[in-house]
Amino acid sequence: MLGRLILNHYEAVAVILTGIGLTTLLLNRNLIKKILGLNIMDTAGFLFLAAKGYVAGRAAPILLPDGKGGWVEQAGAYVNPIPAGLVLTGIVVSVSVTAFALALTLRFYEHYGTLDIDEALVLIRNAEQQSGEEDPLLVDDGDGEAEPETLTARELLEREGLL
Repeated sequence: MLGRLILNHYEAVAVILTGIGLTTLLLNRNLIKKILGLNIMDTAGFLFLAAKGYVAGRAAPILLPDGKGGWVEQAGAYVNPIPAGLVLTGIVVSVSVTAFALALTLRFYEHYGTLDIDEALVLIRNAEQQSGEEDPLLVDDGDGEAEPETLTARELLEREGLL
């Protein structure tokens, strides 16, 4: 058992990182810490894909001279390039998602003055109790149930004073 763990140590580290990231994501109330947990999980996925794509003794997928004036053309002599391409694509997507999440977190902080989700929920409930109104984006159509108001993106931005 221990021999297999040592042999597959990259996969074991990827599983441990996934556990750390998931625990951070689920147990922390701070939005920045949640984003960090998500990034740790992304990194674990990239490590796992890179570990699975590497085969010891094989070369990068670039034609190598065979020593006889020709080229090594057997696929078995090269590492599979697909996992490396997936990892690079995943890193680009991960950076984009992280930037977007941080921008949303900044707006959340500007609006509520806190990064703690529980504190923000308390602020929302207190504001609703004091004003006697529900969320301003919900309207009552007369049947007693509030339904989301259909707004275009431009109308919503104008209402929030962003345009």
